[in-house]
Amino acid sequence: MTMSRAEIQGIEPTAVAPGGRLVVRGTGFAVRPGQVPQVTLGGESVRVVRASSRVVVVEVPADAAGGQQALAIEGLEGSTPYVIVGKVLATGVHQVDSPAYDREGRLHATLSGQRGQETPVSVFRIGPDGAREPLVTGLGNATSLAFGPDGHLYVSSRFEGTVSRVTPDGEVEKFAENLGVAFGLAFTRDGDLLVGDRSGTIHRVDRHGRHKPLAAIPPSVAAFHLAVAPDDTLIVAAPTLNSSDVLYKVSPEGEVSRWIEGFGRPQGLAFDAHGVLHVVDALAGDSVVYRIASDGSRTVAVSGAGLLGVAFDPTDGTMAVCTNDTIYRVAL
Repeated sequence: MTMSRAEIQGIEPTAVAPGGRLVVRGTGFAVRPGQVPQVTLGGESVRVVRASSRVVVVEVPADAAGGQQALAIEGLEGSTPYVIVGKVLATGVHQVDSPAYDREGRLHATLSGQRGQETPVSVFRIGPDGAREPLVTGLGNATSLAFGPDGHLYVSSRFEGTVSRVTPDGEVEKFAENLGVAFGLAFTRDGDLLVGDRSGTIHRVDRHGRHKPLAAIPPSVAAFHLAVAPDDTLIVAAPTLNSSDVLYKVSPEGEVSRWIEGFGRPQGLAFDAHGVLHVVDALAGDSVVYRIASDGSRTVAVSGAGLLGVAFDPTDGTMAVCTNDTIYRVAL
């Protein structure tokens, strides 16, 4: 009887935030009753969640070193595959939606607080080196962020039902109001701002702050998350308490259609520099970032624990993913 050669044939995903899981597929893993092989990442042991002779699932520890790390399984020889581990960029934030990059590659994050809570800082600006500075104060429940074609930051407040405009120097002015539970921001190609009211409305706001309803979306118990595609179609995630949720498409004329079914709890959305949509999906503590193909099929780009937002650095394409209190930089 010929023994199959022990080898790793693939890892999914090849990028992970600390706390995420990796599925290692191959042949000949040394699994016996009551015994699983030791697995290391960057030379440090990682916990084996489950294992068979062909599949080993491991959990990356919360304190794992960032960057490219070698993965090794006990009993295997030959080349060692590498996994990209996200590096902590910032902590001490409170995100309820995705962070946002400006044109210079500086990331902006919220300290949102509980509904009605006054926080000492509303929005932080974070440099590529992780240096963090307060940019906005005094804005109640800073919620969603988006940069406009004018280079200014736009910030919604779910408590006040407003959107404020912030200059690069941190000067704040009210831009639009009476927007309900303002959650989710995205700009169209012609410069209009789309604002989600998680009670069930997408508003279209012109450059003067005047707004009117664009479309009706089923309400969400948590949030609306928005992203505008290269063809000016709006993509909306509106998580519910159902076990299966959907992504919606909204045309520039306001026509709504159900696009992709079968998400657990779709949250933050972002398009990369190539126009490819990425979606955070999180349910019962497990979370991943899906890469969505043009036909609607999905592959896991990054796994993590408690992920809710995603953004891309326009200067180098690097991905940022966040939990509610930590932001990781993932150099794919």
